[in-house]
Amino acid sequence: MAFEALAVTEGAGKKSLADVAYGSIRDWLLTLEIKPGELLNDELLAKKLGIGRTPVREALKRLELDRLVKTYPRRGTFATRVDVTDLSYISEIRAQLEPLAAARAARVATPTVRAQLRETLETVEAFDVAAATVTETLQLDARVHQGLYAAAANPHLEDILIRYDNLATRIWCMVIDRLPDLSRHVHEHVDLLRAVIDGDEERAAELATVHVSGFEQAVREALFKA
Repeated sequence: MAFEALAVTEGAGKKSLADVAYGSIRDWLLTLEIKPGELLNDELLAKKLGIGRTPVREALKRLELDRLVKTYPRRGTFATRVDVTDLSYISEIRAQLEPLAAARAARVATPTVRAQLRETLETVEAFDVAAATVTETLQLDARVHQGLYAAAANPHLEDILIRYDNLATRIWCMVIDRLPDLSRHVHEHVDLLRAVIDGDEERAAELATVHVSGFEQAVREALFKA
C-alpha cells in the first residue's frame, strides 16, 4: 500500500533499516492492514520490505512498547486487538495532554517551527477530503498532530502523545467508513494550527480539547450505528 512506498523511499539513506521497518509495520497496524490479533511473521515481513529479519525484529520490539503488538513465549508476536472500550481511557489521557501540548507549542515554538506549521496549515486548507484516499487522510492527520507535538518542544510529552494518537488512529480506522463528515474533522486542524502559529495559548488549548472530544463522540456515534 502507499505507506510501504512512503516509508521505504523516504527512509532509504536517511534512516536505519530498523526505522524503516518500524515505520512501515506501524502504519500497517494503524490502518488495520495487519488485522488485530494477526500473527506477525518476521520472515514474511522482512521479505515484503526487502530487508533482513534483524531490523524487523528490532522494529517489533519497539512496537511492543507502543502497545501495537504483543509477544508471547513460544507462540510468537501478534497485533494487539482493538478494544473499543479503550476509547474512554485513551480519550481521557489525550483530553489532558493534547491541550497542554497545543498551549505549550503556542508559547515556545520558534519562528522556524511556526513557518513549518504554516506550511502544514496551507496543506490542510487545500486538502480535498472527498478525493483523498484513507491513507492520504491519515497521513495528513498524523502530520498535523506530530507537527504540533514536536512544536511543544518537550520530547517526553511528544513521545506519549504519539503513542496515544496511534492507538486512537487504530480505533478511528475501525469506523472510518461510517463517519459522515471527515472533512470537518480534517479542517478542524486549521483553526488549531492558526492559534498555535499566532501564539494564542488559551485558544490553542481550547481547540485541542474540542478536537479530542469531537473525535471520541464521532467514533461512539459510528459504533452505535454499526
